[in-house]
Amino acid sequence: MSLKNLNPRFGILLLFMLVAGIIRVVLGADQSTLQPIAMFTPVGAMALFGGASFSDKWKSYAFPLLTLFLSDVILMQVFHREYAQGLLYKGWAANYISFVFIVLIGQLVIRKMSVGRIAVAGVSAALVHFLISNFGVWISGSTDITTGLPFTRDMAGLMKCYALAVPFMKYFLVGTLVYSAIFFGSYALVQRKLRLAH
Repeated sequence: MSLKNLNPRFGILLLFMLVAGIIRVVLGADQSTLQPIAMFTPVGAMALFGGASFSDKWKSYAFPLLTLFLSDVILMQVFHREYAQGLLYKGWAANYISFVFIVLIGQLVIRKMSVGRIAVAGVSAALVHFLISNFGVWISGSTDITTGLPFTRDMAGLMKCYALAVPFMKYFLVGTLVYSAIFFGSYALVQRKLRLAH
């Protein structure tokens, strides 16, 4: 079943983006410190869903990234000002680049909706986010949570940054797979009901 051939209702797609943003803010706001569970959000699934579902490519990127940006601003300016660097946080650019690639994965891998394709896309999204976003954490001079000092600017510092990020990546992976099942499954059910209604 091709997602792009279903001519999806724009409102349904925007509703899923809105839900993803709200869930991210609610979960993120409850974390007084940055804990791995904070990564159990629908933002990875949102980016995959946007890439697979919007027929216009610019919308595939614009709406997920706008949702990510607005939820980031709310989290940084309202709930976690101690982490804010201006509007956002250190290393934000790499994080957004990783989401551009996740949208692209959604476009390329989930051309037709199937459990296998969604699972492959979810795992790929988690790996891409892990590699790119944590490189951004390291290169931006962020703090090593075990020492309170910035990561050293060498291979050892980069490897330590990646090692410390593994628990976060696990939650991002699980969140992406769980929310992808919810988003794509709900979408398929809605589309089926809409077709039966006509």
